[in-house]
Amino acid sequence: MFYDLSMGLLLEHGIDILSSQNMLREKNFVQHGELSCYDHSLFVAYMSLVIAKKMRLNVDVRSLIRGALLHDYFLYDWHVPSPLNRNHAFKHPHYAYENARVDFNLNEKERDIILKHMFPLTVKPPRFKESYIVMLADKYCAVYETLAVNKMKMKAEILNSYLENTIKITREERE
Repeated sequence: MFYDLSMGLLLEHGIDILSSQNMLREKNFVQHGELSCYDHSLFVAYMSLVIAKKMRLNVDVRSLIRGALLHDYFLYDWHVPSPLNRNHAFKHPHYAYENARVDFNLNEKERDIILKHMFPLTVKPPRFKESYIVMLADKYCAVYETLAVNKMKMKAEILNSYLENTIKITREERE
């Protein structure tokens, strides 16, 4: 039940992001373990919803989802040595923010989520509870994705299949 509700919220508030050209490019960039940056961002958005629900927090769901989906929108493979990705952990929030700012209209909470999700590596702490939630979800997902590679691959396949089928049905209904 919660899974369907969460996936519905992800689609309702993030369909433009999930189907954008640059976000789809993220399927080609490895993030943690063998998972793509796209899948990682999807998991962080989902886990952010889980955390908010479990803690019974009243959150701006739209900003939470959109910020989570865009938190690693840096659009390069950080595993390939390059001057661009030197000190990746410290710099990628800014790169993600700049790319997201160009491709989407961001509100104040979304900007804060993207720029501060790596706290304490980013000096300034988050300002909003949504930013803290994404920060926690990101760290949880990074550890889980690194240690449970096979489980995460299976979950990624399920989530992607669900999304692709739902997006396809939604497009067909519009036509």
